[in-house]
Amino acid sequence: MDHSSSFANIKESLQIENRELIITTRDGRFYIMPRGAMEPVAISEGVSIYCPRDGRFSFFNSPYPAHHMYTGIDVYPKRVFGEPAPSPVSGRIVEVRRVKCPEGKDFEGSNFDYAILLKSLENPERLIKVLHVSPTVEPGEIVEPGQELGWLLRSGYFNFWTDPHLHVEVRKPSDPLRARGGFKLESLLEVDNTEPIQELRGVVIETKPEYSLVALKDRLKHGIPADVGGSVGLLDAGIPHYGWAGAHLSSRPSMGATVKLCGKPIATIRTLHSNMCLAECGGFSLRAGGVCVGLSLYLFPFLKPVVKLVPSKPGELMVEESRELSLVIA
Repeated sequence: MDHSSSFANIKESLQIENRELIITTRDGRFYIMPRGAMEPVAISEGVSIYCPRDGRFSFFNSPYPAHHMYTGIDVYPKRVFGEPAPSPVSGRIVEVRRVKCPEGKDFEGSNFDYAILLKSLENPERLIKVLHVSPTVEPGEIVEPGQELGWLLRSGYFNFWTDPHLHVEVRKPSDPLRARGGFKLESLLEVDNTEPIQELRGVVIETKPEYSLVALKDRLKHGIPADVGGSVGLLDAGIPHYGWAGAHLSSRPSMGATVKLCGKPIATIRTLHSNMCLAECGGFSLRAGGVCVGLSLYLFPFLKPVVKLVPSKPGELMVEESRELSLVIA
């Protein structure tokens, strides 16, 4: 049997629209998908918002107002600054506006950001605002999810640990740019009725001065499960540094209920919307390797979740890759 010929046939059959393929693993199995494959993760006013299947997203892991009002979502492609930014929506470019932003703190960032406004192709009565992309598109052009909008920008609005992402809001045409005023989003994430995580222990898979990534020992799907008012919720948060913790819910908890991580109280629910809640953090801290850190948590459409450990300043937490590490909640 000519195995080389068979492999060539398989390889040819995997060339989907001539796009580069990603071969990855989850739960011990291999998966193959085209780079740029997109998954709907949120909806508002009939407008769907997509995330790359090999990326991650967050409604609440940010200090800015839209993320405390259920009106903003950040989409993180698995790419670096300066690489192409995939459109998270389908729309026609209406306007591109350059805006000045502050200098980056503890990093070198752009002094300018861009607001890209698109008219939704799903609901022409709504505009979509996209931030943190240096555009290569012009007014009048149409983009579909996954097509290039521009280049991922390291904005001065970021923190030193912030990865490349696109901020997305659905807006009224009469009010497209303010920090407030977007329509509330609905999460499309389905939360399985799994058990809350009991320990934060795993292996360091990447380390740099800005942060370290840890793959936890548990088998996880989409995010980190916690006890949210007696039910399971997936945490979406920067804790304790942002002061708030969001959660995506399997069932609706009561206002004022407690959020527990590894059995320890960390926050109190203050607002509820659809299948999400936002909770105010209490007085707790996190330590890894004897160093006080922040815990940055996201949601993953397809790949196994990882957690990001953020030091108080670059270089303060330097741990070796492949080392096992435990986080302590105090």
